[in-house]
Amino acid sequence: MKVIELNAATFENEVLKSDRPVLVDFNADWCGPCQMLKPTIEQIASETDAVKIASVNIDDNDDLAYKYNVSSIPCLVLFKNGEEVKRSVGLRPKSEILKLMND
Repeated sequence: MKVIELNAATFENEVLKSDRPVLVDFNADWCGPCQMLKPTIEQIASETDAVKIASVNIDDNDDLAYKYNVSSIPCLVLFKNGEEVKRSVGLRPKSEILKLMND
């Protein structure tokens, strides 16, 4: 699968009403660590169907960043059954991201 680009209009259906876990990458184009993380997120998305991988640009969707208390990026938030269950802030290696998704 590929990374799903989210906005306020698609967030509820793609994340909150998803029938499987969703890892949301809150990021921005100007954020160096976010850009470094992007290829890893895309690779994980191509390797798994168990977890939906999505991306939110906080500059375009500051309402979502505010609603989910995203104050530092990159910020990965794992949702299950419409609820946040885990969060990781900062650049992380693939192994830590997989652990976040699978614990």
